[in-house]
Amino acid sequence: MTSVVPALRLTHEGALAALRAAVDQAIATKAPQCIAVVDGGGHLLAFARMDGAKVLSSDSAIKKAITAASSGTPTGKSNPETEIKMAIATDGKATNIRGGLPIIVDGHVIGAIGVGSGTLDEDVACAKAGIAAIAGARIPE
Repeated sequence: MTSVVPALRLTHEGALAALRAAVDQAIATKAPQCIAVVDGGGHLLAFARMDGAKVLSSDSAIKKAITAASSGTPTGKSNPETEIKMAIATDGKATNIRGGLPIIVDGHVIGAIGVGSGTLDEDVACAKAGIAAIAGARIPE
């Protein structure tokens, strides 16, 4: 058994590319958004609150990204009965609100994108646009 394995990681350039693509999607749909991109450990790499986006959505976008990076799955798919327990156990850092998607390349979660301020469908569409800007990333369902 080995003690070290190679790993992929999201660069700041990749995070900015995802952010730009998500912003472009938000502009195209005329739905200003708060957009957060985190690395695989849930650390913020890039963020934007577009003109007209809801101020409190800044927090939810970051929490959506952190949750998606931590779980490796899209937010909004957890059992609703565990939502409050999940929030308490993480001091409010985790959420089950749709709009957070993991960035997965070659089976490795290298980061995530969280979007908030539009409808849930608009949030997810912006997150998917951001992931599409990352070479080799698969867009989760």
